[in-house]
Amino acid sequence: MRRALWVLVLAAPLSALAQGNGVDWQRQVLRATGDGPPDVKASNPSQARLGAERSAKADVFAELLEQVKGIQIRADRTVGDEMAREDTRRQVESVLRGYKVVRNHYYSDSGVQMDVEVPLAALTAVLMAAAPPATGTAAPAETKPAEAKPAEMKPAEAKKDARAKYTGVLVDARKLGMVPMLVPRLLDASGQPLYGLESLSAEARKTTGVAGFFKSLEEARKSALVGAKPLVLEAARLQGSELQLGTDAAKALAGLDPSLLAEGRVAILIR
Repeated sequence: MRRALWVLVLAAPLSALAQGNGVDWQRQVLRATGDGPPDVKASNPSQARLGAERSAKADVFAELLEQVKGIQIRADRTVGDEMAREDTRRQVESVLRGYKVVRNHYYSDSGVQMDVEVPLAALTAVLMAAAPPATGTAAPAETKPAEAKPAEMKPAEAKKDARAKYTGVLVDARKLGMVPMLVPRLLDASGQPLYGLESLSAEARKTTGVAGFFKSLEEARKSALVGAKPLVLEAARLQGSELQLGTDAAKALAGLDPSLLAEGRVAILIR
């Protein structure tokens, strides 16, 4: 009742200033807004403001906790499913309590509104802690080095050229009905893994996550994640959480400098 009455009084400014709750899959963060009404029993404005800040912190944590439950880890598993285990729930709550405050708005009546963000990579790290660490992507099982011809570049030069040519990877899955999730994977035509959580460096696991999700090529190219010149590949098939690439697309991905994938510079286009 407390929150409902306060929001009713401040409806106009709140709707204009709030960032909005939910997952920003492009930036790979979970966002929430917490409202703290002034403490009407406080003896002075400073105490009223402190009470409002405490209420806003409690409110934003409750909002984060509610929203995180619905995030898909894989096609068949949500964060809420994993939180049924007490130890996982405690770890997820610890990540949520480490939110970053991106904006505080202080009202003239000493009320407070707080916008916060939690990186999805931090959630993925605790939820998938058992996943074996790796430093690069797995190459297709059937791929073998070709015999070098006199005019061909040396391997080191080819990698440097691939790095210079592309700024990231963009996989088009708009025809396949994929939904955003924390740990998608890319496979080749034979089902061998090409990219996933295991491909990320230790640093990328903490900060970047496996993949961003975008609605258009233009949005993706404007992002810092894949940059203006991503390698664009079309996914051939969706199998749960796994996108299968055709033979040519898989070869193109395998030809990239592995550091692009280790840094998590991958995005997926969805409808």
